[in-house]
Amino acid sequence: MKISEVLAVPVRAGFFADDQAAILGGAVRDGGTYLGSPLTPGFSAVRQAGEAVSVMLLLDDGQVAHGDCAAVQYSGVGGRDALFDATRAVALILEHVAPLLRGHELTDFRSIAALIDELQVDGHPLPAAIRYGVTQALLDAVARSRGLTMAEVVRNEYQTGAEIVPVPMFVQSGDDRYDSVDKMILKRADVLPHGLINNVETKLGRDGQLLLAYLSWVRDRVLALRDGADYAPVLHIDVYGTIGVAFGGDSERVADYLATLGEAAAPFRLRVEHAIDAGSRDGQIATSAALRRALRARGSDVQIVVDEWCNTLDDIRLFVAAGAADVIHVKTPDLGGVNNTIEALLLVARGGLLAYCGGTCNETDRSAQVSANIAMACAAHQVLAKPGMGVDEGMMIVGNEMTRVAALVAARTVRSERVL
Repeated sequence: MKISEVLAVPVRAGFFADDQAAILGGAVRDGGTYLGSPLTPGFSAVRQAGEAVSVMLLLDDGQVAHGDCAAVQYSGVGGRDALFDATRAVALILEHVAPLLRGHELTDFRSIAALIDELQVDGHPLPAAIRYGVTQALLDAVARSRGLTMAEVVRNEYQTGAEIVPVPMFVQSGDDRYDSVDKMILKRADVLPHGLINNVETKLGRDGQLLLAYLSWVRDRVLALRDGADYAPVLHIDVYGTIGVAFGGDSERVADYLATLGEAAAPFRLRVEHAIDAGSRDGQIATSAALRRALRARGSDVQIVVDEWCNTLDDIRLFVAAGAADVIHVKTPDLGGVNNTIEALLLVARGGLLAYCGGTCNETDRSAQVSANIAMACAAHQVLAKPGMGVDEGMMIVGNEMTRVAALVAARTVRSERVL
């Protein structure tokens, strides 16, 4: 089967692109937006509508495969690409990607994904968001050519040996961090609530008291609303480096505080994402490893999750080698081609760490579905319910995709056994 044509059209992303530097610097919320001027290059406002591009591959048998180009909510910081521009992305795809793929035979996913991931334009790789969307479409195309799910293609080509079953979902609250928790508990989310703790004064507290109170409330709410003692979600909080800001970047003081949070979360397990921002990749590796050691020295089982400065496959290799985390957030849009996401998830697991197939609220339904297939094929420890911050939509899109794919694979296995 061959690719006969390539289409690229701007579409909506599931959330917004936010200027993290401006928000950390005190930009004031005004309803659904922020007051003040942006600080990160490329932004024209602190909050902008998320953009995406849908890439459609017309196959010569009449089928259409597709994937979506999307970038993270907080672009332009932590070593990431600049703010995604859908108009420019469409032009790059039609000028440089379409001629390469038009007429291409679909033999396997790995080789054709590498073509896109290694493509140079004016001496530079394509933006990560473009590589992300195009390789999603290619994975879908190869799956369609073989009559398989995308999860089966990944499992087979990468020989993961994984059982294709749903993996635990991590659900995000956004700023609606109280009512959203009730939704998560009622729908039995596996990992919650994210919390969006991205400002010291209004969400963390100058000495951490606001987050401590919130986490205690989340624990009590789970205990009050759960429908049985067998429901014991992991509590995962993303703090965007604010704890480091509040405690002067001192790993020992941060470790003391995190240990206190862990006690407040009991009897549930606590994970904290991006506790300190060290300002560079090497600094982040050293700081995260030191923080992890400090927690173990205190007898705390709080798990450190790394995100910023751990963006590419090469970055992840270094974090894993240094043991600089308990959980690695494989942030799918930042890695470019989804072939890199696959390699990263497998690398993290082989390194004895927990692989989190994540991403961002600012993706699309399609990128979420593809991520769900990859998470199952790689036996990820958890997968992000995305896009958006509304809880219901992300859980539905990712959860339903995993359920459907698992059912299809199971049915095929049963049929094969009957034939034998």
